[in-house]
Amino acid sequence: MIDNVEINTFGNYARLKELRIEHRDLDVAISELCKNPNADQLRVRRLKKQKLRLKDMITQLESELIPDLNA
Repeated sequence: MIDNVEINTFGNYARLKELRIEHRDLDVAISELCKNPNADQLRVRRLKKQKLRLKDMITQLESELIPDLNA
């Protein structure tokens, strides 16, 4: 029988994978935009902020998935 903790953990791993893919895709998009000297710098900045928010979310999820060693 699978308990709620295991289901939540599986969900967190799936969400973590999605966030990492989105983060990577943003990295590629930013790199491509930066190659163009006429790129919209406001758009680049917004994408970079979004990428940082994703990184924070990834870090938070990763820390939740690490077992508590003091338990």
